[in-house]
Amino acid sequence: MNPTLDVLYQRRSVRSYRDEPLAAEHREAILQAAFRAPTAGNMMLYSIIEVEDQVLKDRLAETCDHQPFIARAPWVLVFLADYQRWMDAFAYTAAPQRAAELGLPQRAPQEGDLLLAMSDTIIAAQNAVVAAESLGVGSCYIGDILEQYEVHRQLFNLPRYALPVCMLCFGYPKREDPPALSPRFPAEYILHRDQYHRLEPQDVQAMTAPIEERYHANGNYIAGAQNLPQHVYLRKFTADFSVEMSRSARAMLRAWCGEEE
Repeated sequence: MNPTLDVLYQRRSVRSYRDEPLAAEHREAILQAAFRAPTAGNMMLYSIIEVEDQVLKDRLAETCDHQPFIARAPWVLVFLADYQRWMDAFAYTAAPQRAAELGLPQRAPQEGDLLLAMSDTIIAAQNAVVAAESLGVGSCYIGDILEQYEVHRQLFNLPRYALPVCMLCFGYPKREDPPALSPRFPAEYILHRDQYHRLEPQDVQAMTAPIEERYHANGNYIAGAQNLPQHVYLRKFTADFSVEMSRSARAMLRAWCGEEE
């Protein structure tokens, strides 16, 4: 198989790492891969915080939904959607004043700018993940960095236009025999032709069958759930962490738009 495709197809989330720091050349290669990611207008609307302080890692293990393995990860990177760098550059070079002189509008970053920056950020993070996998370095995305925005803003001294979008833990996998690949939905429920097609009631069972067979063949659902959609609704969609993530995201958006209470 094409080696690049092999890396993509075989990648798994890794949460258990050898007690061994990443080689300097591996860290550098992963970062360089992130820096070469596609970016809107070549603006690189993201920044990366390399978390080395063990106190910070211990704190993140708690604020990110109480996951102890974060504290034990040899290398942790926080990816930020970042327009602050450009706003500072604009201010230092009198870009808004020059726009006014030319009769052109002045403005601050708005919602669309945030979404664009988030796209840049996630693309860079995924480049890092693929590079790590190619080097035998395991990784795990931590979406819970979206929670507790006020705490994380203080922890990392984040300015107004720099928001945490995702976090990655890296390390050499402890297991030599990787677990089976996690199942995915069949392609016909992901790939649409020309227009979006909503699920019909009869589609649900066929769509969820691969995951049901792997994880829930014996009815291993959260208490009260009778099928996979109910399990996901009760365990994830309505869970406390999901509610907090939405609250935190609203706080981020208010801060970005200058509407903080």
